[in-house]
Amino acid sequence: MAGTEIVRDWRGLADALKGAAVAVGAFDGVHRGHQAVIAGAREAAQRLGVPLGVVSFDPHPRRWFQPDAAPFRLMRPEQMAAAMTPLGVDRLYLLPFDGEMAAMSDQEFAARVLADGLGVRHAAVGFDFTFGKGRSGSPEALRAYGETLGFTVSVTPRIDDPDGLKLSSSAVREALKAGDMARATAILGRPFAIRGEVVHGDKRGRTIGVPTANIEMGDYMRPAYGVYATRTRLADGRIVDGVASLGVRPMFAVEKPLLEVWLFDFDGDLYGQTIETLLIAFLRGEARFDDLDALKTQIDADAAAARAVLAS
Repeated sequence: MAGTEIVRDWRGLADALKGAAVAVGAFDGVHRGHQAVIAGAREAAQRLGVPLGVVSFDPHPRRWFQPDAAPFRLMRPEQMAAAMTPLGVDRLYLLPFDGEMAAMSDQEFAARVLADGLGVRHAAVGFDFTFGKGRSGSPEALRAYGETLGFTVSVTPRIDDPDGLKLSSSAVREALKAGDMARATAILGRPFAIRGEVVHGDKRGRTIGVPTANIEMGDYMRPAYGVYATRTRLADGRIVDGVASLGVRPMFAVEKPLLEVWLFDFDGDLYGQTIETLLIAFLRGEARFDDLDALKTQIDADAAAARAVLAS
């Protein structure tokens, strides 16, 4: 299966990149609610015999309007595209959310971006979709604009999980904040994962026989600080079990939160490589230890707990 192509503008596109049936929204997390909206676009794409696309934004509109907001992203653009590939999405239109986009009325967005820029044949949206300056546009407004501009619109109703889970990005963030990885995984349909380049740390882990691959958190939202059972996808595609510390390390404080992953039974140099670590289960919160020996004893216990969780 070919991967989802990322298209980063709506202006000046070649005709070959236009004419898709698209799902429109932020899609941060590509959770099961988002997947239902994409399914609506997929049904239209099959009916019309056109490519399946998703229209989203980078940066996230919230970052544009609240530049000082705490980190909140659930995935990076390449993770978003990877999550859409098994859903059959041909193109991810990751449109720049800039001053021009922020100033558009809902009618301008429908006409200039969707109709003229992307030439969409169909737009699928969620029941609570808003768009345009001041979030003035609604699904009903989009349907009316589409009738004039030559595209059809479908609206996906709210999807309620049989177990009462709210299928939303905010619900994922609440679960991660609480360290409830099972709930986050259930909403997402896959474990929450942090992707980034392996950077040099202080090498302290090596001195106690626990070399770690360190990743800066960047704009990812901060899950509960503590220790996790993990699976890490390496650049070459291998998946390696491990245990990770996420946070600011009370014993050896760091300024910015780090994800420090100890890959079990692995020996190799990962510096500069991009890896993706799935947080499978939260094992315990951050703690301070009296000395390195006490820390090493706890790390051994954490590793045993992680191996047990991953084996089950």
